[in-house]
Amino acid sequence: MLLFYSSVFLFFCFSFSGWLLETAAAAVRTHRYVDRSVLFGPLCIVYGVGGLMMVHLLGELRGNWLFLFLGCAIYATVVEWVAGHLLEAITHTRWWDYSNHRWNLDGYVSLSTSLLWGLMGLAVVQWGTPLLMFVYRLVPSLVMHITLWVLLGVLAVDALGTILTLTGMVHKLPRIEALDSRLAAVAVRLGEWILLRTERRIVKAHPQATFSHVKAPKSETFAAGCSFYKLVLLFFIGSLLGDLTETLFCRVTAGVWMSRSSLVWGPFSIVWGGALALATWMLYRYKDRPSSFLFAVGTFLGGAYEYLCSVASEKVFGTVFWDYSHLPFNLGGRINLLYCFFWGFAAVAWFKVCYPHFSAWIECIPSRIGKPVTWAVLVFMICNMVMSGGALLRYDTRTLGLPATSGWEVYMDTHYGDDVIARIYPNAIRVD
Repeated sequence: MLLFYSSVFLFFCFSFSGWLLETAAAAVRTHRYVDRSVLFGPLCIVYGVGGLMMVHLLGELRGNWLFLFLGCAIYATVVEWVAGHLLEAITHTRWWDYSNHRWNLDGYVSLSTSLLWGLMGLAVVQWGTPLLMFVYRLVPSLVMHITLWVLLGVLAVDALGTILTLTGMVHKLPRIEALDSRLAAVAVRLGEWILLRTERRIVKAHPQATFSHVKAPKSETFAAGCSFYKLVLLFFIGSLLGDLTETLFCRVTAGVWMSRSSLVWGPFSIVWGGALALATWMLYRYKDRPSSFLFAVGTFLGGAYEYLCSVASEKVFGTVFWDYSHLPFNLGGRINLLYCFFWGFAAVAWFKVCYPHFSAWIECIPSRIGKPVTWAVLVFMICNMVMSGGALLRYDTRTLGLPATSGWEVYMDTHYGDDVIARIYPNAIRVD
C-alpha cells in the first residue's frame, strides 16, 4: 500500500507541475492567463501518467544520464502520441499541433519536443522524485492518506464530467429533458449545466476543440481496418506464433526444447501477442511508409516495450523471465541492441509481408462466426492470464516460505507447484 500512496502523491505532483508548465507557456505566447487543463482542476494528467512511467520504469537508471535521458524521451513521446490520438478519436479534433516543427510525426510529436521531454524526465527522475519523496515522508501518514483519497474522489468527479463532455453527452441531454419525473428532469438539467460549463471552459483553453462528434460509417466487412476484433485475433495469433518461434529458436541455437510460454494454458507468449497488437494499432496508419521508417520506429518502440515488460514482471511477480547480461550492448540485462534491431526487422516484415495476408484472411471470416469466436478467444485469454498471474504470485510467496492460507493459494500449490512452474518458466529467476 505504501507504493500505492506514494505513486498517487507523485501523480498529483507531476500533474500539477505539468499544468503550471503548460499554463505558463501559454501565458508567454498569448500574454494572458489561459487555463490549459482539460479538467476543471489544475491538473494535466498526461504529465502525471508520463512521470509515473518514468519513475517506475526508469528509476533504476538514476545516475546513468544518457540512457535515462533516452528512456524518458521515448516513453514521454509514446504517451504524448497516444494521448493525442485518443483525444482526436473521442473529440474529432486536434488538441495540439507540432506540424510547424521539423521532424514531426502527425503533428502530435516532434524531435524537438521529444528531446525536451527527455531533459525534463531526466531532471524529474534524477532530482525531482527524491525531493518529492522527502516531502511525502514529512507529512503524517494518516493525513497524507486522507488527503490523497479526497483528491482522488474530486478527480473522479472532475474526470467524469470532462469525459461526458468530450464524448458528446452534453448534446444528448436536451433530448431526454422531457421526462415525466420532475426529479429526473432536475437531475438532467443540473447535469446539462455542469457539462455546458465544462465544454465552455475546455473550448476557452483549447479553441481548436470543436466537439464535432461525427461517427465513422460502419463497414459490412468483419474486422475491417484496425478494428477491435482484428486486434484481439492478432493478439491471439501473435501469442501463439511468438511462442512457437521462440521455442524453435531455442532448439536451433541451444539444442534443447524449452518452454517459452508466458501462460500456464497452452503455448502462448503474451509479450509477442501484445507487441503484435500494439504495433498494429500504433503503426497501422504508417504501414505504407518506407521500410526504413518502420525499422527505426520498430527498433525504438520494441526496445521500450521489452524493457517495460521486463520491469513490470519483476515488480509484480518478483521474477525475471529473461536476462541479456551475457550479450554485448545490453541495458541492465533487460534489452540489448541486437534484439532491438530484431524488433525493427520484425516491424518491417510484419507490415510489408505478413499483415496484408493475415488481415485479408481475418476479414474473410463471416461476421456471424467471427464475432462470437473473437469474444470466446478474448475470454479464454483473459482467464488464462488471470490464472497465470495467480500461479506466479503464489510461486513468489511460496519462495518466501509463506504457507497457503486461502483456497486459491491451496489450489495453486496443488496444480501449479514448483515443478510445474519450473517446466513452464524454465528461465524464471526469483529476485529479492
